[in-house]
Amino acid sequence: MSFQSLTASMEKLLKLHKSLYEIAVKKTEIIKQGDINSLNKLLQEEQVHITAIGKIEKERQAAASNLLPQVENPTVTDCLGVLKGEEHDRLLELSNQLMETVLELKERNFLNQQMIHYSLQFVNFSMNLINPQPEFFTYSPPTDKHHHSKIPQGIFNSKV
Repeated sequence: MSFQSLTASMEKLLKLHKSLYEIAVKKTEIIKQGDINSLNKLLQEEQVHITAIGKIEKERQAAASNLLPQVENPTVTDCLGVLKGEEHDRLLELSNQLMETVLELKERNFLNQQMIHYSLQFVNFSMNLINPQPEFFTYSPPTDKHHHSKIPQGIFNSKV
């Protein structure tokens, strides 16, 4: 029964990670569109998936511990070492699929992170064009009375 519960939890983990990847793909499109409300909804959905993954991971750890009670915190690799034949092949296949999915998810999340970073840089750049920060900012009066530090004007307040 331990093998069946282990493979069942691995299948659930694989399904949840694939679903999480689909959310990441949707997130990429929403980031491109700049739709903050939809992005917030997806982030909430993503959080539900992450919570479920944590719960299923605990189930997987319990199943692995039942399969290998002599090993403290056994991994899937530890379980593969004691399984033979079809059981070994099935668990290996699930493990490889899960690793591939996690890698794809990691790459997609990195892409999303980069897109958000560039979007924020663009927003900062745009804000600086509209309302630039003064170049010279002092807390005391200037020592040279003829020198007037002029605060640069934004593109909308500049003279033509």
